Amino acid sequence: MADQTPLVPRVKLGTQGLEVSKLGFGCMGLTGAYNSPLDDEAGIAVITHAFRRGVTFFDTSDVYGPHTNEILLGKALKQLPREQVQVATKFGIRRDGSGVGTVCGKPEYVRACCEASLRRLGIDCIDLYYQHRIDTTIPIEDTIGELKKLVEEGKVKYIGLSEASPDTIRRAHTVHPITAVQMEWSLWSRDIEPEIVPLCRELGIGIVPYSPIGRGFFGGRGVTEQVAAESNLHGHPRFAAENLEKNKQIYLKMEELANKHQCSPAQLALAWVLHQGVDVVPIPGTTKIKNLDANIDALKVKLTDEALKEIGSQIREEDVAGGRQYTSFAHTTWKYADTPKKQS
Repeated sequence: MADQTPLVPRVKLGTQGLEVSKLGFGCMGLTGAYNSPLDDEAGIAVITHAFRRGVTFFDTSDVYGPHTNEILLGKALKQLPREQVQVATKFGIRRDGSGVGTVCGKPEYVRACCEASLRRLGIDCIDLYYQHRIDTTIPIEDTIGELKKLVEEGKVKYIGLSEASPDTIRRAHTVHPITAVQMEWSLWSRDIEPEIVPLCRELGIGIVPYSPIGRGFFGGRGVTEQVAAESNLHGHPRFAAENLEKNKQIYLKMEELANKHQCSPAQLALAWVLHQGVDVVPIPGTTKIKNLDANIDALKVKLTDEALKEIGSQIREEDVAGGRQYTSFAHTTWKYADTPKKQS
């Protein structure tokens, strides 16, 4: 039986006052994404187990499920002390009937989404509310202006951005302080390091890495275990057959490094992200309690500066075959997320 004592330390996410567990939990996969959706009872069991182990920061979105993910988290919250949990959700991606996504940041849409998320989650206030993707047709000042009103009305505590460009982050921060920026960051997705990370530190913004285990790749997905038939990873460039075959070499290298540090490849990948700074709070997700426990135990893996350098030099993004984003969403990443200037 694994040691069940909570070992997740508390950290300040950004400089606005939000305190969270150093490891969060990404709820997306509970309602189907990489695997079949869990039923409510099993999904709630994963969330409550995470809480018992010291994870208090739960990440969802109105587009996960779609909508069912927030409803599931809302059911789990009824079994937890609300004041001890930090709920993060997002707005901004709309899916039509065929599943195609468009991005919207219009003020009236922001408000309607917030109120709908509050209802689905069954809460009075969202702790951290992100713009999920940036609407490049609307000045960021308009979107953040509406979020600021929601903060003033007590419906939102803190504001975040996901996949936002440096210019967008800076301009948003002048309208209302941004608490956190959520970005893909892992050993095989490191494009935020030259620009985004230093900017966040300059402005006192926390960084929330999503997919810190490479969408399960560093846990062996596609290498030691098959990608589930219903998984959306079949549409991801890095998991396409010819790319996956090349990327297996990266996993084998990771296995060697993990043996050296007496942990699993997934734990080493997560530990590397956890060691990127006190202001970095990754949000891995899983549908399995044993994987959840293993992720939490990654906090026990201690890496020296020398070890971090060695891992970072051996597992390099330039050696990875395939882009980091689904092709249909590649145009919505931070590099393309500038918004029009606000007309005075």
